[in-house]
Amino acid sequence: MQTHEIRRRFLDHFLRAGHTEVPSASLILADPNLLFVNAGMVQFKPYFLGQEAPPYPRATSVQKCVRTGDIDEVGVTTRHNTFFQMAGNFSFGDYFKRDAITLAWDLITKPQDAGGYGFDPERIWVTVYQDDLEAAEIWRRVVGLPEQRIQFRDGKDNYWDMGVPGPGGPCSEIYFDRGPEHGRDGGPVVDEDRYLEIWNLVFMQDVRGELSPKQGHQPVGSLPKKNVDTGMGVERIALLLQGVDNVYETDLLRPIIGRAEELTGRSYGIRHEDDVRFRVIADHARSAAMLISDGVNPGNDGRGYVLRRLLRRIVRSARLLGAEKPVMGELLRVVSELMAPSYPELATDFRRIETVAVGEETAFLKTLNTGSTLFDNTAATVKASGGTTISGSDAFTLHDTYGFPIDLTLEMAAEAGLSVDEDGFRSLMAEQRARAKEDAQARKHAHADLTIYKELVDRGATEFTGFDELTSEATVLALITGGVRVPTATAGQDVEVILDRSPLYAESGGQIADRGSITASSGLRLQVRDVQKIAKKIWVHKATVESGQITEGDAVLAQADPSWRRGATQGHSGTHMVHAALRQVLGPNAVQAGSLNRPGYLRFDFNWQGQLSDQQKVDIESVSNEAVGADFPVNTFVTDLAEARQMGALALFGENYGNEVRVVEIGGPFSMELCGGTHVQQSSQIGPITVLGESSVGSGVRRVEAFVGLDSYKYLAKERALLAGVSSMLKVPPQDVPSRVEQLVERLKTAEKELERTKMAAVLSAAGEFVDAAERIGRALLVAIAAPEGVSGSDLRALATDIRSRFGAEPAVVVLLGKVDGKVPFVVAVNQPAQELGIRARELVDSFGPSIAGRGGGKPEMAQGAGTNPSGIPAGLAAVRARVAELAG
Repeated sequence: MQTHEIRRRFLDHFLRAGHTEVPSASLILADPNLLFVNAGMVQFKPYFLGQEAPPYPRATSVQKCVRTGDIDEVGVTTRHNTFFQMAGNFSFGDYFKRDAITLAWDLITKPQDAGGYGFDPERIWVTVYQDDLEAAEIWRRVVGLPEQRIQFRDGKDNYWDMGVPGPGGPCSEIYFDRGPEHGRDGGPVVDEDRYLEIWNLVFMQDVRGELSPKQGHQPVGSLPKKNVDTGMGVERIALLLQGVDNVYETDLLRPIIGRAEELTGRSYGIRHEDDVRFRVIADHARSAAMLISDGVNPGNDGRGYVLRRLLRRIVRSARLLGAEKPVMGELLRVVSELMAPSYPELATDFRRIETVAVGEETAFLKTLNTGSTLFDNTAATVKASGGTTISGSDAFTLHDTYGFPIDLTLEMAAEAGLSVDEDGFRSLMAEQRARAKEDAQARKHAHADLTIYKELVDRGATEFTGFDELTSEATVLALITGGVRVPTATAGQDVEVILDRSPLYAESGGQIADRGSITASSGLRLQVRDVQKIAKKIWVHKATVESGQITEGDAVLAQADPSWRRGATQGHSGTHMVHAALRQVLGPNAVQAGSLNRPGYLRFDFNWQGQLSDQQKVDIESVSNEAVGADFPVNTFVTDLAEARQMGALALFGENYGNEVRVVEIGGPFSMELCGGTHVQQSSQIGPITVLGESSVGSGVRRVEAFVGLDSYKYLAKERALLAGVSSMLKVPPQDVPSRVEQLVERLKTAEKELERTKMAAVLSAAGEFVDAAERIGRALLVAIAAPEGVSGSDLRALATDIRSRFGAEPAVVVLLGKVDGKVPFVVAVNQPAQELGIRARELVDSFGPSIAGRGGGKPEMAQGAGTNPSGIPAGLAAVRARVAELAG
């Protein structure tokens, strides 16, 4: 049975049982505890936590998940994937243990021709929590499972919670016996390779405290409603139903390995080391495609760093398998073909996904080349000092700073006859992981702060009136100061105010919050400096009481600052205009990756490889302002998500939209996006758009910044005044300033070249003096001199070459050490007769390099480099004399 069919049967089974099918959420959700969605229940957490009322009593989904905590184990084991699909069914206070168990049993054991998976009931085992006699009894009496195939386990294995205070409950896990060829008899408690877990049923009935029942501690209470959260591993079901040995041989992974075999010339299933690399390629290619599809771009931290690491591990593994050409495009094409039946966006957005991944591959291949050079230098230094081991810190620097993989360091070290201090490297990596883990733990209590708002969230959403008015009558529902609910607040206090309705925009979608005020006829006045959403439902106004006293239940007047709002709408509508212009100028692959707009200013990030040309920037600004001048009407309407997508409305990657969405349309087909922000009524109200420039904000992501409206006028006025000043200084009309500046630049370059020629002539004029100062050391002549201060490395090279040429057939060695800005550039030149005596320029560098804290490289006839210790020049020259004496006899 193919994986896509396994997914479909799961959803159909629970739809027939009255569940609502919920599409997979994006891998990126606004959850402070997670980099990526890592379980099927994540998008339902607000319902389990009681932060929001669920819109349906029971739901089912197949959620795409990514787990990267033990990324280094991928491929080493045959069960671990970074990307996987978790099928689940969920009950929010509806059914509980009996139905959860019987629904799972029915799907697993129902014959395939009846829509089930057709597993042999005689090979099913289950585990239950040690105290959960109720679940065990349901398995025994209702399902009819023999008692010997029901095993009890403690909280470490069969209790689930979120790792923080909140809901939790006992689990019942379902296992399939793969047979004696896979391990020992005795059930899951004996061998979890033979008995493979395929489904986990979580019965959320408890409230855990600071200490978890997973470690044997008692819950602190019971949930008011009992919930069900289950997860069935789609890949594991596929492994069993397709009769293969591991997940990498299933229908959605083995073809990727097959393409990797073609690209590398190696075969899977021959050598364990190669098999690990093939699995890494297959797993990471799929994970990378899914992450890029959901809007992640390679970067140096957070999600971007994880993606970068996945992509680089693919390149590294392919290279170690023998690939000589880029592989990313071919691998991702296979991923798209395999996964598109369940995730069609992989096909429709393939060009962008490929562009991002191939761009990172290209950059990393350059990194590998750079890393190889750095490795060579490190290895040379180790050998020069008589050592045999590359330090852990050097290996860590190559890995962490330059992205050079440790296994390549190990391989190249072995080729060079060196070892690597792996323990030191692993220790530094462990310290880095520990710091990351501490950061993650620090984020884990974010949900606890929301409990004070629970009653307000349950009461219902704040009515946002700001689309139609800037001033609204409202009632104070709650006041919060310092995380505590209070009945009143007086002058001078900072307070969070929750109203039943508000015209002030709460920060979201890239638009920062409105500023404004809350007043009353009693003389009350609060200055609102920020507005934030809680659970996407209630507006929290962060304000300072300037006068009077505010009390819960007061009737007040909430007002958004008109000037602030006007500028904010100009900035937000301007963002849409720039987005549309980018797509016109660059094409549909210029996809939004983030934005920020505030009064008079906009910042727009988009996926794109490479710097924009000057002409492209001019065109983007021109197209944007033409649309402004066209005075397009701005229409907004609410429709369902499917209809909006069919109309061509653009959505922000990673955003989790509901069934109903708001569409903002500017000029018909010119711009149509899903957006909950405030906008102008006509495009002309945006005012002029002045593009300030564009820059890189990460691999494959560019940023355009611009002023709009009055801020645009002010910026242009400053530019005009600056141009007028330069025009006056140069005594030319403004339109001639560019050509005049170009002339001055050319004159300056000519003068600099002439100065350089004069300087070089002066340097070379000293060559004769240096030749006269040559010392006879054995059979060779040596010129070892500290050059005049300020002579650059390139000048030293020219001087050394000239001096060497003047000795003819006489064995000669020239060593020149300079002093420039605290550095010590040096050049060593050795003629052919001296080389025949066994004197090599590169080896002489090793003799004096330590004295000046210098490193260099080159060939037998010429070497150069630099040091950082000018005080060591005399000792360095002495070391050269001693070494030449040793070699020249």
